[in-house]
Amino acid sequence: MALTILALDTSTEACSVALLKGTQITAEFIVSQREHTKRILPMVDQILATAQCQLTELDAIAFGCGPGSFTGVRIGIGIAQGLALGADKPLLAVSTLATLAQGAYRLTRAKNVVAAIDARMNEVYLGQYELMADDDWVCLQEKVIKPEQVASAIKPFSGSRQTFFAGTGWQTYPDMLPDLSDSGLLLPHAQDMLPLAKRMWHNGEITPIAEVEPTYLRNEVTWKKLPGR
Repeated sequence: MALTILALDTSTEACSVALLKGTQITAEFIVSQREHTKRILPMVDQILATAQCQLTELDAIAFGCGPGSFTGVRIGIGIAQGLALGADKPLLAVSTLATLAQGAYRLTRAKNVVAAIDARMNEVYLGQYELMADDDWVCLQEKVIKPEQVASAIKPFSGSRQTFFAGTGWQTYPDMLPDLSDSGLLLPHAQDMLPLAKRMWHNGEITPIAEVEPTYLRNEVTWKKLPGR
């Protein structure tokens, strides 16, 4: 069955939207820190117009659920929930780290990927993924970790294939893990969410609108209460 899935991600400095319509993919990507709320909906409108697609024609809406910027993840969730409510469409919550792994595969055909996003506070969000023979990614781990602990935390891959890295964590902490190959990918792209979202759809991994939760990986997130709030 031909699927029509809209994907959007604002979980990092990048702001991106992509649409799968049958076998055709339309995508837009910009780096737009602190302007996600202003940029994302016009990008959605532009993608739908370019593909001559209406929101009502979608099968589902995929969104980057994190980890990433706390504010960025929340923006993406809010936009996805609003669109899904308005069009009465199901939601697919896609890991930002898994999206990086899929992007590394798109660029280099990498099947062993270690993705890392700078989490500030001298930590990174770390994800380790392996692409299996059935073209399904296995997540070996997703965690928040200190850069100096990454090397000892990496789990063995099942095969001896070349391992690639992706994400901003390697830009900030280039010495975390030696002997990896550079995928050339720093930020997640919504177009790389589409293969993951498509498989989730077929597996029935749908998230009810009211049950959407961001993935922060940190057990404790400290919010500073403003005076008078």
